[in-house]
Amino acid sequence: MAPMLEGFTQFDFSHHGKTHPVYRAGTGPAVIVISEIPGITPKVLSFARRVADLGCTVFLPSLFGIPGRDIDGKALRTAMRNVCVSREFTMLARGKASPVTVWLRALAKEAHEECGGPGVGAVGMCFTGGFALAMAVDRRMLAPVLAQPSLPFPVGAARKSDVGLDTASLARVKERCADEGLCVLGLRFTDDKFVPAERFARLRRELGDGFVGVEIPSSSVPNGSQPGGMAHSVLTEDLVDEPGHPTRVALDQVLQLFRDRLLP
Repeated sequence: MAPMLEGFTQFDFSHHGKTHPVYRAGTGPAVIVISEIPGITPKVLSFARRVADLGCTVFLPSLFGIPGRDIDGKALRTAMRNVCVSREFTMLARGKASPVTVWLRALAKEAHEECGGPGVGAVGMCFTGGFALAMAVDRRMLAPVLAQPSLPFPVGAARKSDVGLDTASLARVKERCADEGLCVLGLRFTDDKFVPAERFARLRRELGDGFVGVEIPSSSVPNGSQPGGMAHSVLTEDLVDEPGHPTRVALDQVLQLFRDRLLP
């Protein structure tokens, strides 16, 4: 195991013929942290440790990439190539969640049964951002966080407002927001072309007060509004870890959601 993964244990989780390694740390109610491409980077691990420090058990499924490896061009290209040929992921289809979300819901179910507590939380990031929303059809999911949800890739006007769920699943999440007080937290930078404003506007229309959209000025991050320096990863690569900074405020909102919904 890579030195960056110190403090985590690893196990394999299988469901419906699909197996992925999962890294876990901490004790208490479960939170599933689903990494962005290229995988479980050091900054994803840093975020996961903050969640564990709250008093939660964090589960990090490794869906692509090499756990503990930092971001570089080769890692990004390799991860994207693997994702493109995998049937577990849907990148362009409208009104459809990636098949891997079924596996993730099964992981959340087992994690809840093992860890206890009122339910589970989840954070999806970038490519996996919308997966947390798809997991919210299950009543166990009490704290879904959509960090810069980029699927389906916003190619064309219709996909910009697509939230990556079929009609029945979206209706179920809407029902939970209205009847159970489910809160879906979304994070994005204002100039992020991968996560257009239309997507958050649609979530507000559909979920009403059940959706809290945090939209951070790209200009608050060094070079965030400049070509080639676009701000994107709110909780990891573009986090400015200083009290009062908008990205730190967003991070604190995520952690507070877990406190409020998962911890007694």
